[in-house]
Amino acid sequence: MPADGTRVTAFMLVKTTPEWLAMTVAERVQAFTTQVVPVIEARAHGVRSRFYDTEFYSARVTDVWVWEADDHDAYRLLIDALRETPFWDRYRVAGQCSGLQAGGRG
Repeated sequence: MPADGTRVTAFMLVKTTPEWLAMTVAERVQAFTTQVVPVIEARAHGVRSRFYDTEFYSARVTDVWVWEADDHDAYRLLIDALRETPFWDRYRVAGQCSGLQAGGRG
């Protein structure tokens, strides 16, 4: 955690593209673990993620990706890393809400 306790949390609302949905589950797992994860691990340190499947409840987005970063720079590096992966072509970012935990403590 950063010295000042300001952890950034971002809720990324995404919608899958037809290209991604045309892939089998095994192909999706393979693509994510070989094309996305290594880039994030190499370029963005101090970030954690959780993924929520929302397509059952929303037509606007299919997934919510929650990213928690130790600071603003770590989150910026994460986004820069994602832009260099097929993620950026296979998902459409429909919206994002970023913030700090109330009181500024993570």
